[in-house]
Amino acid sequence: MSTEMICLFVAMVLALVHLAAASFAFKAQVGNRYTVGPRDEDIPRTGLAGRLDRAQRNFLETFPVFVAAVLMGHVLERSGGIGGAGALLYIGGRMAFLPLYAWGVPWLRTFAWNIATLGLVLAMAQLLV
Repeated sequence: MSTEMICLFVAMVLALVHLAAASFAFKAQVGNRYTVGPRDEDIPRTGLAGRLDRAQRNFLETFPVFVAAVLMGHVLERSGGIGGAGALLYIGGRMAFLPLYAWGVPWLRTFAWNIATLGLVLAMAQLLV
C-alpha cells in the first residue's frame, strides 16, 4: 500500500476522531436530554465544544480535496515522490491542528493548518508530474 493510501486511511480515522470529539464535547456542554432529543432548538456550541465543532468543519473543508488527490494519484499510478511527502505533511498538520484548536493555541494552530495545506498542495502537484 502506498504512503498516500496509508495516509488516506489515517485521515478517515481522524475524521471519526473529529466527529467523536465534537459530539462528546457538545454532549458535555448541553447534557444527554438535549442530544438524544429532536434538537429543535439550535443551541450554540461554546468553549471547548465550539472549538471542536469549528475544527471538525475546518477538517471537512479539506478532506474531500485530499481524498480526490490521493485517489487520482492511485488511479493514474502517480504515487510517491512529492505526493507521498505531501500526504504525510497533510496528516501531520491535521493531527496537530485538532488538539491545538481544542486548547485554543493561536499561532501554532495556524502553523499546523499551513503545514497541512502545503501537504495538500504537494499531493495535488504530484498529479501534474
